[in-house]
Amino acid sequence: MNDVLTGVLIGLALLACVVVVMLLVRDRTAGDRTFVLLGVVEAAVLVQLVYGIVALVGTERDVPGVLFVSYLVGNAFALPIGAFWSLAERSRSGTGVLLVASFTVIALQARLGAIWGGSA
Repeated sequence: MNDVLTGVLIGLALLACVVVVMLLVRDRTAGDRTFVLLGVVEAAVLVQLVYGIVALVGTERDVPGVLFVSYLVGNAFALPIGAFWSLAERSRSGTGVLLVASFTVIALQARLGAIWGGSA
């Protein structure tokens, strides 16, 4: 896996977490700027999905392919599900769902690194 891409993804997801926590503290719902930031994070996740599959095909490592691709695909669905849920539930709890979705991206990045490193 690409450490730079993973670092950028974790940084963007952490930024999204900070923005959402600020919204929660101020008791506000997510607006357009927040969803644009989440869209940028999702674009990076999709780049990682493609890169990860290509890297898996070209590697000599003993990586459990089905597990690895499952985590890549699951990571791609975390933010869209959270965003739609937040849009359907326009309250503080809906904004909290965005925090959970953003943190899920970070947790899945750690797990992807562990799987790629061989400690599946």
